Amino acid sequence: MTKADLIDEVSRLAELTRKDSEVIVETIFDSVVRSLRAGDKIEIRGFGSFRTRQRKPRVGRNPKTGERVEVPAKKIPFFKPSKELKDLVNDGTTTPAATPAPPTTSAPPTA
Repeated sequence: MTKADLIDEVSRLAELTRKDSEVIVETIFDSVVRSLRAGDKIEIRGFGSFRTRQRKPRVGRNPKTGERVEVPAKKIPFFKPSKELKDLVNDGTTTPAATPAPPTTSAPPTA
């Protein structure tokens, strides 16, 4: 799903104009980015949490030349899904073949 698809979905479900839906989606994303830049943790119950992790400086290599390159320390965004989201995603992965069929009892007909 792309951002445009998400905007269309919000527009359709909330019965809003596409422009209003775009403002809503952009505002949410901007708020998440601003909070992460400030070092805050964002927790959305039932969905997951966003936070930043600090990466240490390291020495890397340019894959083309093999030259050593200093990679500075940096913050990276990190998303941890909630248990509810994991369960919702995994509910659809069971296949009929993996699920045992209920036992059938065939009793002889009574006359």
